[in-house]
Amino acid sequence: MTDEIPDEEREALLTIVHGAAVTSGGVSVQRLLSTATEFVLARGLPPAVYGVYALAWRIAQLLIRLVTFGSVPTLQRYLPAYEGEPGGQSRVAGLAYATTLGFGLLIAVGVWLAAPTINALTVSHPAFPSTMGLFGLLVGLFGLVMISAAVFRAVGSARGEVLFNKILRPVVRLGGAFLALALGYSVVGVAGAIVGATALLVVLGVPATIRVTGIRPTFRSARREGRRFYNHAAPVAMSSLGKVFQNRIDLLLVGALLTAVAAGIYNVVLVLIAIAWIPLLSFNQLLPPVATDLYANDRMVTLNAVYSSATRLIVTTVVPILAVQAVYGQTLLGVFGEAFVRGYVPLVVYLGGVFVGSAVGATGWLLMMTDHQYARMALDWLLAVLNVLLTYAFIETLGLSGAALGTSLAIAIQNGLQVLLLRRFEGLWPFEAAFLKPLEAGIVMSAVMLGVRVSIGGLQAVGIGTVAGLIAYVWALSVLGVDPRDRLVVGELAGRYRNAIAERFPR
Repeated sequence: MTDEIPDEEREALLTIVHGAAVTSGGVSVQRLLSTATEFVLARGLPPAVYGVYALAWRIAQLLIRLVTFGSVPTLQRYLPAYEGEPGGQSRVAGLAYATTLGFGLLIAVGVWLAAPTINALTVSHPAFPSTMGLFGLLVGLFGLVMISAAVFRAVGSARGEVLFNKILRPVVRLGGAFLALALGYSVVGVAGAIVGATALLVVLGVPATIRVTGIRPTFRSARREGRRFYNHAAPVAMSSLGKVFQNRIDLLLVGALLTAVAAGIYNVVLVLIAIAWIPLLSFNQLLPPVATDLYANDRMVTLNAVYSSATRLIVTTVVPILAVQAVYGQTLLGVFGEAFVRGYVPLVVYLGGVFVGSAVGATGWLLMMTDHQYARMALDWLLAVLNVLLTYAFIETLGLSGAALGTSLAIAIQNGLQVLLLRRFEGLWPFEAAFLKPLEAGIVMSAVMLGVRVSIGGLQAVGIGTVAGLIAYVWALSVLGVDPRDRLVVGELAGRYRNAIAERFPR
């Protein structure tokens, strides 16, 4: 059956899944480091003070999404197009760095000015303005790190992108936080230490990116490139701004309508949710440049087959994560402290949005890579307004669970509409009957884990139940039948990695 898969589709799939394998390791390390940071801070700071940090950090994360002004997707779109033309790549990279630096400075000034007002409207804590102001400086620094990582990604180097964006960035955050707490500093000292460590990463990382990739940013003749660059970047940036209101307004509203403690609890929920997004992020690592190449060469049948296969693999890998968090969520939240167990219902509600977002695959990226960035921008803003209204109403009536419900609905609606737009514009449609098999296997896995939870309980049940559940999941998939493309991917990549290990560690 695998012989019937066209060579072009086979190569595209292997490229995407190899990137996903490399990225998943890096993203897993990133999530582990981020979780460790939150654990250290949740344990090292009083709940209300940790809530101050959580709100300031999440606001900074929102601004980090905006600071590159659409430069990251634009690098994915145009650096591959200039392959073999170093001058064009240098101009695109120069515009990306300059744009990020300029917006970083504007955001830093704006945050310093707005921090007292934000404090008055939300947590009303004396440490918040200084903490938020320092995180305003962090936004631009993280933006420059993201551009360096995006250059690696655009030239097809998943390892370089993973190193900078998925490992070094959370490492400096954890290191700065741990050092500040060890020296006895509170939340303002933690923010200052993270900013200092990130500045060191930028000073060392940007020159290293230039040296390794050979793409030296330049502003010569950048004016003629600017119109094309910003024609793609501007609507993407507006989409990013819309997405801030669409699926990141929840924590801001929690801080404004509830308490600092509630903001801290919700932040820990988001830490666990970030782990559930790993499969989608991993498969989206090298899908954009692959999709760009197939689209440019009018290989739409191959693009649809690759999109469908990648989406099915995303579903297959995300279902076990969702099952573990749904079954053992209370125990996992309790690790951060007894107060955080209150976040279990919001966690389960949010997992529904993660499932829908993962089950449709790379809809947002595909809209951008097929030159429909303006359609995505309009959709992002339409749903941003809807999300703000829904989330506000739900928080007023349901509290923390309302925040998760509003965001989950926004994720589900947007991704559903994006699938329909892709089908309308390009005829792309990922779904087939094989998508039901991971869901059926997930039910078997959940039943096994529930049995372990009832029999044992506590943290011990999480470890034993997860192992038993994964065994049951793999068994159920094998009984239901594995798609030939999935067997191809697993078999060829396993052989490739075995050979690589054998060459590096000969007997």
